[in-house]
Amino acid sequence: MATKLLLTFAICRLIVTVGLTVDPSELLRLGVDGQLSVDPFDVETASLDFGLIRRSEPMAVLHPGSADDIARLVQAAYLSSQGFTVSARGHGHSINGQAQTSNGVVIEMSGGSRGSRLGLGNLAKPQVAVKEMHVDVWGGELWIDVLRSTLEHGLAPKSWTDYLYLSVGGTLSNGGISGQAFNHGPQISNVYELDVVTGKGELMTCSEEKNSKLFHAVLGGLGQFGIITRARIALEPAPQRVRWIRVLYSNFSTFTGDQEYLISMHGKPSTLKFDYVEGFVIVDEGLINNWRSSFFSPRNPVKISSVGANGGVLYCLEITKNYDESTGDTIDQEVEALMKNLNFIPSTVFTTDLPYTDFLDRVHRAELKLRAKGLWEVPHPWLNLFVPRSRIADLDRGVFKGILGNNKTSGPILIYPMNKNK
Repeated sequence: MATKLLLTFAICRLIVTVGLTVDPSELLRLGVDGQLSVDPFDVETASLDFGLIRRSEPMAVLHPGSADDIARLVQAAYLSSQGFTVSARGHGHSINGQAQTSNGVVIEMSGGSRGSRLGLGNLAKPQVAVKEMHVDVWGGELWIDVLRSTLEHGLAPKSWTDYLYLSVGGTLSNGGISGQAFNHGPQISNVYELDVVTGKGELMTCSEEKNSKLFHAVLGGLGQFGIITRARIALEPAPQRVRWIRVLYSNFSTFTGDQEYLISMHGKPSTLKFDYVEGFVIVDEGLINNWRSSFFSPRNPVKISSVGANGGVLYCLEITKNYDESTGDTIDQEVEALMKNLNFIPSTVFTTDLPYTDFLDRVHRAELKLRAKGLWEVPHPWLNLFVPRSRIADLDRGVFKGILGNNKTSGPILIYPMNKNK
């Protein structure tokens, strides 16, 4: 199976940015349903992002009351001869100012009252079509709120990011990758339809069949082809519980070989494959119990030296199996059969069972702990790389065992195995 490995040095999703022009005097004549704010608090909030690396102060912040508000602003920008920029900001989880604009207008897509923002009537929250197995959501909706709405009907989106407090439009503008991507593809592979405000200020509906070029340009287009105001997301029956397993490796080729084997099973029946496959690198003994590794029990500490780490580096494989109460009597046998084909260090198996929602929201729980300690509002630099299978061993030798193995690091190093055809 042809594969690629996504190396991510943190959990990140860039938010859309569109460079446009508008005459400031025209802003007062837009007649928006929402609010155009110059409040210092709004301006300061829109000046920063998760990365805390750059600060760009906008002239104003638009809290849209509808998709038409966004179209009016962008159209005014397009028709103006004055230099001005417009940036769409979801949860502000970019790292280097991608959701900011200097001396322009930031559209705050998330937060505030929803009202009729979808432009489809008075939709106060995501609209779930149970029979059709999809949900229509506002582009600024956070994935955690999408999950809560769909779970009311026993359904859930198929593909996720590790962190759910990100906007739908933000992750769909980037890809949306997590441990389910090997099976379902990234989030952009699970979208039926979009409403998009183009660079001319036109509000257009697009899909595989309608305005398909725009549809495929916007999905993963980094916001360069329009602002997503509505997305129709594919759903599936939501599992009730998750068997969450972590195992350790000291040999990198063995680790990646097992990852590749597991994602090659994506076409098999659900009983013959795991539902989530990810991993991370441990290059410092202190990281074994950091926020990413809090899964391990403090009563059963793992020392790098105790498991024969090669060059002081360990590799952790994360896998999960979804199940319901009705299938709980077979989960042990299914997991045992799948684990027999893996080559991890036998003494390093860590297992826990938890509700499906708790697993999906696990990073937010860690965030709350760091916030309580005052360790969250700090700069967050990171790097994402797609690495072909043919070069991943070189990356291990040069980066994991070389650069990072000789220098202490406090950040997570995540490795997502991905099928190229997904």
